[in-house]
Amino acid sequence: MLQQTQVSRVVVAFERFLERFPTVETLAGAPEAEVLALWSGLGYYRRARLLHGAAKYVVEEHAGRMPRRVEELRALPGVGVYTAAAVASLAFHEPVAMVDGNVTRVMLRLEGRHGRASDPKQVAWAKERADGLVQLAGRRPGPTLAAEALMELGATVCTPRSPRCEVCPMAGACVARAKGLTEVIPEPKRVGATPVVWAVSVVMEDAEGCVAIETRPATGMWASMVQAPTVEWSGEAREAAEVAREMIGLASSVALRERERFTHQTTHRRFEFTVVEVKRAGERVKRSVERTRPGVTWARRDAIGAMALSAVQSRVLLGA
Repeated sequence: MLQQTQVSRVVVAFERFLERFPTVETLAGAPEAEVLALWSGLGYYRRARLLHGAAKYVVEEHAGRMPRRVEELRALPGVGVYTAAAVASLAFHEPVAMVDGNVTRVMLRLEGRHGRASDPKQVAWAKERADGLVQLAGRRPGPTLAAEALMELGATVCTPRSPRCEVCPMAGACVARAKGLTEVIPEPKRVGATPVVWAVSVVMEDAEGCVAIETRPATGMWASMVQAPTVEWSGEAREAAEVAREMIGLASSVALRERERFTHQTTHRRFEFTVVEVKRAGERVKRSVERTRPGVTWARRDAIGAMALSAVQSRVLLGA
């Protein structure tokens, strides 16, 4: 949960999640929709699916006991080099380094090696070198403390800009400092233009107070999450009402009200949302929408709040 999500947002969700899934067995046996619902608001829902898959793997392949070695941990869905090393080091004291961007930067500067800290080749090189340092630590101060110390060094002392070399315990061995290269090692990350995705969500309420919802595809962004009928596209912006009528099956006689526009930024894309509303959708409108988008169903708002909603769709459907 803490990967790419602020601590303040995680605390409540973490406690709620553990209350419902206190053991790996309860998590493994839960339906995916319930897992996603309890992840609502945290974003990056692929993490929840992989966590669910990892729980199933631990139950099926390890009788519910968490594997302890890096090689075994890497077999779990969603567990990469960094996560496997973190669990093995912090939980089971295996002498391995946790190499993130901070540690890669430390190793590049120590040896005066040019390259980008995000380059997979440089990360792999830094992992090998950092593992060697951690293993040298032996019992004093110990591999876990040594691994944590490298991360702390990169986070608080060997910072990307204006590193605090005067208080660095490794300053005497740092090639970049000796050669005056701390501001150019590592090389800055290349930043490209962020792709824009345009989206129109239509909030439709029928005479009984039920709202139209649909489930997103099983792959891709916000996979298998619940949403208002939504159309997304890249390229040029279009008029929201036109898109709603064309792609969601609304006749020109149906009154549309634009409720709001907002931007949602993800790691790799910028979504420009427009939300339009249809009040008191009659049977004719409902049939038309259901023909155009066969997956549409109707649910009461108080029931929607317990479904698997992304933060975007919580705003769209519930105003949250």
